[in-house]
Amino acid sequence: MRASFSYRSVLLILLLSVFAYLYGLDSRFAPKNGDEYPYMHIVRMTADAGHWLPLQSEMDGIKNTKPPLIFWQGIVSTHWATDWTLANLRWPSVLYTALTAFFLFLAVSRFSGNRKTGILAALVWLSFFSTYRYGRPFLADPPEVFWVSLPFLALLYWGRAAFESKFFFPLLAGICFGLALFAKSFAYIVPASFALGLYFWRWRNWSVAQVAIRDLYKLVFVAVLSLGIFALWFALDPNPVAVWKEFVLGENAGKFAARQSSYLLDLVRGGDCIWLLILTTIANAGLFSFVLISCLMWCWRARRFFTIEETLLCLWIIAFLIVFSLPSQRSGRYLLPAMPAFAVLIAIYWDRLPLWGFRIVLLLQLVVLSLILWIGANLQLTQFIGDGDVWAYTYGHWILVAVSLSLVLLGLLRRDLTKIIALGACFLVYCTLNGSLAPLEAQLGRYSSETIAQLKNKDVWIPCDYRAKDEEYRLLLPGSNLHGYLAKDASNVNGLTAAYPLVAVHVPLGSQPVLCESCQIVGKRMEMKARHSNEEIQEMLLGHISKHLFVNEYLISTAAAKSDLFNTKDVCR
Repeated sequence: MRASFSYRSVLLILLLSVFAYLYGLDSRFAPKNGDEYPYMHIVRMTADAGHWLPLQSEMDGIKNTKPPLIFWQGIVSTHWATDWTLANLRWPSVLYTALTAFFLFLAVSRFSGNRKTGILAALVWLSFFSTYRYGRPFLADPPEVFWVSLPFLALLYWGRAAFESKFFFPLLAGICFGLALFAKSFAYIVPASFALGLYFWRWRNWSVAQVAIRDLYKLVFVAVLSLGIFALWFALDPNPVAVWKEFVLGENAGKFAARQSSYLLDLVRGGDCIWLLILTTIANAGLFSFVLISCLMWCWRARRFFTIEETLLCLWIIAFLIVFSLPSQRSGRYLLPAMPAFAVLIAIYWDRLPLWGFRIVLLLQLVVLSLILWIGANLQLTQFIGDGDVWAYTYGHWILVAVSLSLVLLGLLRRDLTKIIALGACFLVYCTLNGSLAPLEAQLGRYSSETIAQLKNKDVWIPCDYRAKDEEYRLLLPGSNLHGYLAKDASNVNGLTAAYPLVAVHVPLGSQPVLCESCQIVGKRMEMKARHSNEEIQEMLLGHISKHLFVNEYLISTAAAKSDLFNTKDVCR
């Protein structure tokens, strides 16, 4: 059951994790969440206004959707939106993720007395798909996870000194939780304070009286200080009433309303039940989900022999799980701040965990890599684009896929390497997944510089299937004035060219748009379709991938008048 885990292998996996998190950071197709587009919109509009507050937005009902810290971060990293790139928006998120991993390493190394265990805990947490998906894009999750986790990691690191601290640690915890609230939501003070209270309860040998006498004032001080930091938003914003209505009442209080039938029935059944919350929390581990399940099974059997640190880690998880089972809207994403605790438990029991969980990880990796190989080969070998365009990967992509597949197979064959390869191959899978659409990041998926120059300061209508989707198009057509129409109409070339003077339309690969006499093609690129019918999915499974997965996007200039168009609703808003 034991596996070799040398410092050499640790260093290699660490370098691989750094590469995986930096590779494709500016990619439009990187694993992400759709909230990134509205966040980008608010940053751009606020920066254009020239003031830190109030937050600005053209989207209906989405302005004060999150506290200002995340948007201020975007304003600073893009130099007031003058250097507008995905890489500039996202690198602070990667920095937060790296700092979380670093402090996780320090805390675990200190209380376990083993640096390998500390490094392993950090690498396991970085290997979780939720960490990769939410820890790189421009979202509020990376700063939230960092600031919420820091006080708990400090308690694990300093131990008695932190628990017995009468002022310094409560001050540190209050500031950290306050910054977390200022980045995500004031609601996180509830699970954070609850978990902190459980920590002190365990430290006082489960004595409520001792906690009340010696630690209650600390918990109150932490909560008041953190809420005071969050309240700065109301003090600094010129329109605090809007913040109260849009964020406090709309964004937070509304999540306790019944989703389907009633609150109690929704708790035990349906798409927002507590069972699904538990399942999605485990699924946050991604490829390592079955390793996490085996770890939880082992922890249950060994619960009577827990060290105090292992108990504290479990209390951290339980507190967040209990609190976030209360809102009627339940999501495993809310438990991202508890995922470092799961990673530490896996690292602690690493040598004792059975191999079956790691073999499932390798099998899942084999399936993902095989699909990437099959789809990539199908795209490169099929002449489906036409017009002289070629879908071509670099040799480096195929080498990466081949090396990844070989390592996974080696991990399945060699028992002594199963665990370490399962961990390292997670980052290889992320790299191949990110690079699978690399041709669309190059000339094939972008408009020419001539097209961009020609459309500068002109009104262009583009398809929208998500709020603020035009923020992605601003990366493709910088300087243009973009307006959205329903994406489901993108293939209606005749209707669109009759309605809009300058419009982007979608045409199947290998086909040419049928245009009116006055219509003129201004630019062209290839794009991936976001939504597919059941029939299209079935055909793609049979090998007709390119036929339905991609379209050619043409920018067409027409003779249509635009005088009345500005009175119609922008679908992107």
